[in-house]
Amino acid sequence: MSSYVGWPVKGDTSDAEPGQRKEQQPVTIIIRIALAILFVDNFVVGAWNAIWPASFYTNFPTVDLTPPFSEHYARDFGTASLAIALLLGIAAVKPKSHFVIPAAGAYSVFAVPHFFYHLTNMETATVGEAILLTTANAAVALVGLVIILLTVLRDRRAVRRGFPSARAAH
Repeated sequence: MSSYVGWPVKGDTSDAEPGQRKEQQPVTIIIRIALAILFVDNFVVGAWNAIWPASFYTNFPTVDLTPPFSEHYARDFGTASLAIALLLGIAAVKPKSHFVIPAAGAYSVFAVPHFFYHLTNMETATVGEAILLTTANAAVALVGLVIILLTVLRDRRAVRRGFPSARAAH
């Protein structure tokens, strides 16, 4: 097993060949941290929407700028966010490309259009709300795309260095 994947603990041999130790590249640490942040965000927002949809609509900043409350849509959004959180959590624990790219891709399928929706629907927002929404949504949309880019670059580098498990992951 190559040393470019796995948890960043020296001596962790859960995926290593007998007698080998795994090390983790700094880029994999960055990927894991980004995945963990997106996991927590999606889990909290998803659980809140799925369990207490009216509370989310009433209390989450700027949600009141959107169309009228619908318990059905709020719960659907919440459970979809929990499904994405599950994928992100798996990828954070096992940051191999065959987990990371689909998880970050699924997240980006939501986050990029979500950013553009808010960017083009600011009629009732104050300047502060518009800045908050645009900045926050742009940042999290970019995180998903950057995770994909870093994973692809990491794996290409590993293949060039001759790690056989990097080739098998594609």
